[in-house]
Amino acid sequence: MLFEMFREAGIVAKLSLLLALLPLGAGVAYAIRPTESKLALMRPLCLAGLFGALAGTFAGLLNALRFTALNSGATIVSGVPLLGLSEAIVPLFIACGSLTVAWLCVALGIRRQA
Repeated sequence: MLFEMFREAGIVAKLSLLLALLPLGAGVAYAIRPTESKLALMRPLCLAGLFGALAGTFAGLLNALRFTALNSGATIVSGVPLLGLSEAIVPLFIACGSLTVAWLCVALGIRRQA
């Protein structure tokens, strides 16, 4: 079911998910070999991941609300719009989890560097 949802996701959702995983890779790279340049790169990558996740979430919310407005029989509490709203939250969930692990890796790298 998860892969089916990913296959049906739009380009904005897929890009926001990819962007959310970039800080995780940078955090793991910093944990393996801590350098100041990698640490300096973490901050802008985390901001980009967070803003990308917010953009993906808002794009999903807009699509769910648009579907509800265009289909006269649908209400915001019916099944299809609720499914759309739940899918809209996925990029934000993935980004928050990715950022959590990324910064834990940074903490490990800082500990190793000291």
